[in-house]
Amino acid sequence: MNQHFTSTVETAEQAGATQQDVVRLVELKRRFGVTAALDGISLTVRKGEILGIIGRSGAGKSTLIRCLNGLERPDSGGVFIEGREIGRLGERDLQPLRRRIGMIFQHFNLLSAKTVEDNVALPLKIEGRPKAERLARAAELLDLVGLSEKAKAYPALLSGGQKQRVGIARALAARPALLLSDEATSALDPETTRSILALLKDINRRLGLTILLITHEMEVIRSIADRVAVIDAGRIVEEGPVWSVFADPRSEITRSLLGAIRPQLPAELAARLLPAAGAETILRVDVAGEAASGPLLSDLATAVPGAFRLVHGGIDHIQQQPVGTLFLSVPGSDANRLADIITFLKARQTRVEVLGHVANPV
Repeated sequence: MNQHFTSTVETAEQAGATQQDVVRLVELKRRFGVTAALDGISLTVRKGEILGIIGRSGAGKSTLIRCLNGLERPDSGGVFIEGREIGRLGERDLQPLRRRIGMIFQHFNLLSAKTVEDNVALPLKIEGRPKAERLARAAELLDLVGLSEKAKAYPALLSGGQKQRVGIARALAARPALLLSDEATSALDPETTRSILALLKDINRRLGLTILLITHEMEVIRSIADRVAVIDAGRIVEEGPVWSVFADPRSEITRSLLGAIRPQLPAELAARLLPAAGAETILRVDVAGEAASGPLLSDLATAVPGAFRLVHGGIDHIQQQPVGTLFLSVPGSDANRLADIITFLKARQTRVEVLGHVANPV
């Protein structure tokens, strides 16, 4: 055991774990020299949920996943998998616990000299399971991922999406309690990515499998995750249901990561924005839930008489919740009316930002 590991002296019960917690991290810290790769991470992944962990390169995602599967020892804090703190386990005791964790990788990590069915059955061979059992399980899983006809093929003959399906099947071979996905779609084209994410969602639904996604792509989080945790400089800076975080991101890093998929003010209009008052004021209004599904703009027109226009934006649905961004243009220089509009919108639980002003009407 790493001599720098500091025991938390916490049992799973003391850490607040329950039978529904497949993963529980308690004040996890790991340094490499002067760099804090993990700086006090506390996180829970409940049974049957899909949690997405997102952050930029260097944020600590890779170190976190290595601590989860026991390849990296934290300096302090606790890593609990199904109630067992793995930081206290020796290599021999870690082996059966690792079989409770399936891994899928960005670059597939298939053995080129083995057939598809042999790749899928490999974890069971390592366990010492009989050949007939291994092949039966491989056939079952290849059917699950839609690749039964490729059982005797070699990886070189497969597309990237097919290779990742084999990787998913292999990760499920030992019937894990937790599936770790480490940038599993980063090497795939958008259409293939969508099919792989749909497969993971289907597996989660059919098997009740807990999935932890490590990614730098917000579109992946949006597609299938139940909750998201944003990591930056080794810390969790934001966490919550996906729809809630998308609707009202609190941290600057989250807003930056969302920039590519949330509506943005058209570049032509953004280039015309001025800090001083002009002919029109441009507002950004982020809405979710009842405010997004109700007659927000018609109610605004009734409550605050006078002109305003929707110049861009719209409503989407995330986790069956309406979430949207609206860009409004308010003409004139009446500060009191503008304040009344902002007050009305905020009272409807929206997030309002004055982006600037334009000298000439939009």
